[in-house]
Amino acid sequence: MSDVETIERLRHIGWRGDNLPVDGLRLARVVAQHRAGYELHDGHALFGAQPDGRFLRRGIDPAERPVVGDFVEVADGTPPHIVTVGERRSILSRAAAGERYERQLIATNIDYVLVLTGLDGDFNPARIERYLLLTEGSGAQPVVLLSKLDKCEDAALKIAALRERLPQGTPIHAINCKDPASTQELARYLQPGDSAVLVGSSGAGKSTLTNTLFGTATMATAAVRSHDSRGRHTTTHRALLQLPSGGCLIDTPGMRELKLTGEEQLDLFADIEALAEQCRFADCGHGSEPGCAVQMALDTGELSAERWRNYLKLHDEREEQAATLEARLRRQRGGRPIEAPRGHRSKRERE
Repeated sequence: MSDVETIERLRHIGWRGDNLPVDGLRLARVVAQHRAGYELHDGHALFGAQPDGRFLRRGIDPAERPVVGDFVEVADGTPPHIVTVGERRSILSRAAAGERYERQLIATNIDYVLVLTGLDGDFNPARIERYLLLTEGSGAQPVVLLSKLDKCEDAALKIAALRERLPQGTPIHAINCKDPASTQELARYLQPGDSAVLVGSSGAGKSTLTNTLFGTATMATAAVRSHDSRGRHTTTHRALLQLPSGGCLIDTPGMRELKLTGEEQLDLFADIEALAEQCRFADCGHGSEPGCAVQMALDTGELSAERWRNYLKLHDEREEQAATLEARLRRQRGGRPIEAPRGHRSKRERE
């Protein structure tokens, strides 16, 4: 097969480059990761592979290891093994659960992050804002999907309230995950060569939506609990699927904890930060100080109290994570100071 044919084949699984590996290596994309190894796809067939020994070294940054969505160079053998990880055009990540700071990559080389939330008891604008904040700087565009439209009588009110909280231009689609006609408008994000990752809490309908987009019962599904609309983890690992539309979809397990990495820029709340700059005093704590633009916006209803509280919560968490990240990088650099991520005043400074 010629290089032109190989590159065209790789285009169908999201490859954007023009050059192929040399020295007998071949290019493939990570489709899934298991304890026993990786599943890869070269645009023609699915096959298993093992990571090169250097990816298994103790102390290696987990972000350097292959993850779902990566394009990797593979050396043939029994079994084939991953030699290098290609440059990533986009990275969606979060801080791993636990006290030790560690960045966990969710998916790479994606064009869209599809944030799925139910319009039932799962509906939580603050959680949606957290997802969008994690998407900032990833290189991918966020798209908000509101599922269970068929089970919600006040969908229009919820959608209108959400549009007021999110930045103008953020795509929002209300859908019935079981209805192919309802999900047709998502085709624009899943065109040939496009890659999207589907995220959301358990029970939101990720596997149901995946099945509808795929046209078959590819992913297992389960009922949600009636008292809180939450579900069991029917998706147990991240997996990249090729859809009939030609796009690639990465389905993920429901994430109960969405810790910020400390690298977010809070662009989602640019309006609030712009308000803070209009305060009379540069060190305004946004409490009872005279001339506080934030408090005036809260009093007039221009800024909702709920969104303000969520901003403070996310800002403080970002600052704490940024400080942890800075300390970690400083240790790695032998104690030399590094530039701290930009941001508002810390919680301690406000108090």
